[in-house]
Amino acid sequence: MLTDERLRAALAGALAQTDLPLPGRAAGKVREWYALGAGRRLIVTTDRLSAFDHILARVPYKGQVLNQLSAWWFGQTQALIPNHLLALPDPNAAVVEVVEPFPVEVIVRGYITGVTGTALWRRYELGERTIYGYRFPDGLRKNQALPAPILTPTTKGGPTGHDERLTCAEVVTRGLLDAGTWEAVQAAALAVFGLGQARAAQAGLILVDTKYEFGRAADGRVLLIDEVHTPDSSRFWKAAGYAERCAAGQEPENFDKEFVRLAYAERGYRGEGAPPAMPDDLWLAAARRYITIYEALTGQPFEPGEYPVEPRLLRNLQGLVSRDR
Repeated sequence: MLTDERLRAALAGALAQTDLPLPGRAAGKVREWYALGAGRRLIVTTDRLSAFDHILARVPYKGQVLNQLSAWWFGQTQALIPNHLLALPDPNAAVVEVVEPFPVEVIVRGYITGVTGTALWRRYELGERTIYGYRFPDGLRKNQALPAPILTPTTKGGPTGHDERLTCAEVVTRGLLDAGTWEAVQAAALAVFGLGQARAAQAGLILVDTKYEFGRAADGRVLLIDEVHTPDSSRFWKAAGYAERCAAGQEPENFDKEFVRLAYAERGYRGEGAPPAMPDDLWLAAARRYITIYEALTGQPFEPGEYPVEPRLLRNLQGLVSRDR
């Protein structure tokens, strides 16, 4: 088991930037990409966490949890939809097939929740009954399971813009995807979400909602890409005590990056101006939640690689050959 001392010692490394001496570098908010040639790309995750629009938080070993958990999920879902993963040369990194991402992301929701103006529960609470093209029955309660999961597409927001919510029909009418491809994406997303909910239930968790990305490989295959069912890409609640907390008007116990968002919100921060300083204990508690998700789902103890990432990763890349697809 990862000790508190080792976790605390990793806090210093959690802020380190990844800047490898490799060509084709492109930096994102929480990961970096490097061109490897031969239709391959190296993705390196970091411990930075995009909690609001204007801050980047730090959670030790977060990158390793996301990287390894996504790889585990890709193995679980391979029979439902192929993916872009080729190899794991390091706990923080993945070699993936170069894929052209689709211009839409897919959100699947299994529960009615949220507090922001665009959140499903908030809109329902204000009296809307047709939301994102779906008709909702009267009498739903906050954080209640929906009669069936719903799928909502969004555009991919730019560096300064936000995602635009779409109806399923608009994906085709606006020419973002052709009808056949969009039908395949919807079927795959709902199948992966159903498997995710089943695996989460076995682990004592509730998979609330998630975001999927898909893309097309050079040979025309539609692939599942990016992260799958991680604490950054999905919302997880603890199953034990869920019903009791809801009955008492309390929020379910949270095990994803919403834990960090809520901590900032409790200190009055809404993403504008200078964020407040946060104690180390917040980042340690967040890391424990990420690790708990990994261990509960995979049934394996989390054994992280040490910092720094760069020298170890470069050694592991020596002679790396991608597997045939």
